[in-house]
Amino acid sequence: MDHSTLEHFRAVYLTAEDLRVAASILFNAYHDDPFFKDALYTGDKFLYEQKLRAAIREELHELWQQEQVLIGWFEEERLIGVACVITQQVPLGDGRYWHWRLKMLLGTGWQSTQRLMKKENSIVEHLPGNRCGILQFIALAPGEQGKGNGGQLLRAVLGWCDDQPDLEGLAVFVSVPMHQHLFFSAGFEALAHLQIGNVDGELLFYRKEPHE
Repeated sequence: MDHSTLEHFRAVYLTAEDLRVAASILFNAYHDDPFFKDALYTGDKFLYEQKLRAAIREELHELWQQEQVLIGWFEEERLIGVACVITQQVPLGDGRYWHWRLKMLLGTGWQSTQRLMKKENSIVEHLPGNRCGILQFIALAPGEQGKGNGGQLLRAVLGWCDDQPDLEGLAVFVSVPMHQHLFFSAGFEALAHLQIGNVDGELLFYRKEPHE
């Protein structure tokens, strides 16, 4: 993107009114995600899509309620990208709040909820400290890939991370090998190879430069 093109784009915190569109963007982007298919799919595509919508909806709601970071990438007034970060200030994995567990259980079922928590347990166990953020979601709307939007959105997230004095860095679990290049090019490094359920992936970590 040249400078004149970038003037039409901006990264801002999402508002409550943006969450419905954000959920739709995430649903389309993560529809074929290996982890979600392993955790939620039981042979019925319609039921899988119901569970995926519920999982995304409840996670977005929880992130919003816990005042976690939801960044939108806008082309003028149109939301075309979403990134969601959760920090270790919020209990994760087996420590998840009971109301999150209940809503996720009702929306996705017991086994799926357990797998979602197991994923977070695995990530947290491999983090370099207790002051890290986890990039829960990053996604672009259909048709917006291949235009530089993903890199711009990720840079906005890392810019936010760099400004947080209480964060050591940001982790992300990547289960699609072709997606790793985006993160490596932004300064992430491989932290651990994880197997979560039947899915293999890499835990990548962006470590902030120490302030002088």
